[in-house]
Amino acid sequence: QVQLVESGGGLVQAGESLRLSCGVSGSPFSLNAMNLSWYRQAPGKERELVAHLARDRSTKYGDSVKGRFTISRNTVKNTVYLQMNSLNPEDTAVYYCRVTIPYTNTGYWGQGTQVTVSS
Repeated sequence: QVQLVESGGGLVQAGESLRLSCGVSGSPFSLNAMNLSWYRQAPGKERELVAHLARDRSTKYGDSVKGRFTISRNTVKNTVYLQMNSLNPEDTAVYYCRVTIPYTNTGYWGQGTQVTVSS
């Protein structure tokens, strides 16, 4: 069973940076073979895509984070990262990691990590 564990969330001030990590275990596939994503959900809002790293290494970002956030992976550590710079209060949300394995396209979610940005 694929398991994802996020970490790195916390309380920061506007303008600061955070790096989220998502450890992936239990998959027979390398991170290179999976589609990797970060989503977020703010109170009272729907879950939205923040960043996506496809198997072909192409990336896609939500409009509100373009130029500030970067998704990456470390296949040796089996970890997906989200580097977040120039944070603002609108980035406050629970951030979720998601991976999609090949062939079955089954998706798996992490438990989420809270990011709070004060003004």
